[in-house]
Amino acid sequence: MHNRKRLVIFLIVLVLISALAAFFAYEPLFQRWSGFRPWRLGLDLAGGTYLVYEVDLSGVAQSDRDSVVKGLRDVIERRVNLFGVSEPKVYLETSGGINRLVVELAGIKDVSAAIAQIGETPFLDFREVIEGQEVVDGEATTTANIVPTELTGRYVKGAQLGFDSVSGQPQIYLQFTDEGAKIFEEVTGRNVGKPLCIFLDNQIRSFEEDCPIVQAKISGGNAQITGRFTTAEARQIVERFNAGALPAPIKLINQQTISADFGKDSLTKAVFAGAIGTAVVILFMLIYYRRLGIFAAAALLMYVALTLGVFKIIPVTMTLAGIAGFILSIGMAVDANILVFERTKEEIKKGLSKTAAIEEGFRRAWTSIRDSNVSTMITSAVLYYFTSSFVKGFALALFLGVVVSMFSAITITRVLLRVFTKDIPKT
Repeated sequence: MHNRKRLVIFLIVLVLISALAAFFAYEPLFQRWSGFRPWRLGLDLAGGTYLVYEVDLSGVAQSDRDSVVKGLRDVIERRVNLFGVSEPKVYLETSGGINRLVVELAGIKDVSAAIAQIGETPFLDFREVIEGQEVVDGEATTTANIVPTELTGRYVKGAQLGFDSVSGQPQIYLQFTDEGAKIFEEVTGRNVGKPLCIFLDNQIRSFEEDCPIVQAKISGGNAQITGRFTTAEARQIVERFNAGALPAPIKLINQQTISADFGKDSLTKAVFAGAIGTAVVILFMLIYYRRLGIFAAAALLMYVALTLGVFKIIPVTMTLAGIAGFILSIGMAVDANILVFERTKEEIKKGLSKTAAIEEGFRRAWTSIRDSNVSTMITSAVLYYFTSSFVKGFALALFLGVVVSMFSAITITRVLLRVFTKDIPKT
């Protein structure tokens, strides 16, 4: 009796969580009540522009190429954020030794301005702080102005990450060209004891918004930057240095624009297809398994709500491919129920009691469910890590859907059967 009460309480909790997930996932109702975390829609659903750039690394040393392309990605990602794009996607693709930079701008309006801004070469420069006197209300006050110097990224030969041999703190080592070494010597010579600020794309990129202090006049073209920063911060600034200093131009080789109306129409059709597919699956289960189908339908509806809730909490950027992966996972969730039901029916025919048949059905079906789902999860992981963005959306949605479906088939369906076991017919 106590065990049944616990199952009933657990089932009520599952139903409440599923209802909350459904409310959270249903955009019109939830957004009317709260503006928290709207759905993230991909380019094919929200409309926008898809840009592909080819990165020319012919003038970059092989050892510096990874750092350069990562730095370029970081710079371009910051640039597209200036256009107010909702969750822009900037990522790298390599095929046949050719490096491409892909930019997805969902909901972008001024495409030409975005292309012009993205295509500019990242600009790195050093600026000194000039102090002066200013008389305000009869009193002299000291003012400080940041003034550009002639030292820019074009004179930086490269940057490397290092660590202090005593403290182990990360440091950044800069190497200038011959001409840059002379300019750097002059700039540091007139700024000993003063800050020397580093700017990338006219934004200060010094650590913790503090400019490094020049300790002495530096000759030879090599500089060392120390400060209170983590290894990750130091590695990031090295990538930005290299992106601004090394010749790595980008060329627009492909552009596709998707209208917002077309994206909205695609979203409507995708949701409609998913709803119809789910309804057909439920109808099949009800016709074929009768009362057992009722449990499968209830578990499936809870699965749909929970999965959509997970997608939104993470959050997952929904695309047409992602919706396809989700719909496929619905079929796999039902497949797990079918395995359990068939095993249960076999055990009942052997003469086992309903309760024993249910437990034996789950035990015998579990290995098949586990193996098929794990193999699908492995395939999804491989697709996610070794394919392009379009396939990644499908793989991620399928992977998460399969994970939730295992919980749905094993936990939700089992609890339903245990609580309502008297409703199971003998077959």
